[in-house]
Amino acid sequence: MSAHWYPIGPDVAARELWLDVPLDWADPDGPTIRVFARELVDAARREEHLPVLVYLQGGPGGKSPRPLGRDGFLAEALARFRVVLPDQRGTGRSTPLEGRQLEGLGAEASARMLELHRADSIVRDLEALRRAHYGGVQWWTLGQSYGGFLTLHYLSVAPEAIAASAIAGGLPSLDPSADAVYARTFPRVRAKNRRFAERLPHLGSRIARVADLLDAGDVRLPDGDRLTVRRLQTLGFDFGMAPGFDRVHWVFDEAFADADESVLSETFLSSVGALTGFDRNPLFIALQESIYGPGPTAWAAERARDANPDFAPDARPLLFTGEMVFPWMFDEMRALRGFRAGVERLAETARPIELYDHDRLAANVVPIEAVVYLDDMYADAAFSLDTVDRVGGLEAWITNEFEHDGLHTGKVAGRLFDALDRRVAGSAHAPRSRQRRMTRERR
Repeated sequence: MSAHWYPIGPDVAARELWLDVPLDWADPDGPTIRVFARELVDAARREEHLPVLVYLQGGPGGKSPRPLGRDGFLAEALARFRVVLPDQRGTGRSTPLEGRQLEGLGAEASARMLELHRADSIVRDLEALRRAHYGGVQWWTLGQSYGGFLTLHYLSVAPEAIAASAIAGGLPSLDPSADAVYARTFPRVRAKNRRFAERLPHLGSRIARVADLLDAGDVRLPDGDRLTVRRLQTLGFDFGMAPGFDRVHWVFDEAFADADESVLSETFLSSVGALTGFDRNPLFIALQESIYGPGPTAWAAERARDANPDFAPDARPLLFTGEMVFPWMFDEMRALRGFRAGVERLAETARPIELYDHDRLAANVVPIEAVVYLDDMYADAAFSLDTVDRVGGLEAWITNEFEHDGLHTGKVAGRLFDALDRRVAGSAHAPRSRQRRMTRERR
């Protein structure tokens, strides 16, 4: 543990934590990797004995936030906790996993390396961090998106480690199936496309013109990758976030370099490259589909797309795709090419892992507060509500006030923490309840 504290913004103190852990937890005497985490605390309360909150980042393959102060959920969290921000193995300042490391390993070894960066290993890392740096004290967890998957696995294998859990937009199905996920995802993404077109009807002809230019010629992005129509469609990854429509709007606002709309501007190409290249989080794409199945997924998103021809690159109006990973991405995107062999093998032969202990979760008494976003493009609300019914101690706030990134507002975090505060305080005077309660709100 680093004894050196440094400031972030005007009133937050930070220090850095490191821990060596096995690359493969089934082989504790084998090779090791380093896991990094950053602890934040209100600078005026640095010496106080505060409860500890560990933030479980969305992903998979997500590093922790690099805050600029008390932004987003941290305003509420730092009023209550020491906040631990781990970089999940393979990301950030933890030992990285990059495509260039996998290129010489071969398909089987590459797939195995990817398997070692899944939820089961991440939770083992968290447990090692809790014991090594916090003396095994129970901590609170806050899971955003994929962080909810991690939370339910954590509660399946080590519930004694957790005092209380908050989950935002991340209650997975307890019976994971990639085919079922994408069967529901395409209709939600279609609905987002419809809302985008209704909000910005003037963009339709411009988007079609851009697609026609890409079909007609070899257009290159600043990094040398070819910009194809199907890559252009991946701008829809952002449609489930609050500013997503606006971000995509402004990309097309400067699409052309001439009045005749015959040449794409360098500004446009740079923006599209930055938003669709995954240079900063390639592990997210490499692992993304695998989180939806206990074993091989056989390119479920690609098969679902084939069943939805209105998402074809030559369809008009052109529809954007959502959070979906397709085989061609590992050929056409420079940052992903090194992952190709491993991801392909993983899609075919991934070793099944049982993430969720149904009996233990049904009997759970750890207080859990979750927000379910009814219009969430990424996390299907029906799956989430089924999970609410099957996990003990889980109380849900169901709302359509926010998109998937609602946690970035103080309102969501504050409400979840307030509810948990009341339940944890009450549990000191009464037996813990396994009741489930749902609160519904609509705009």
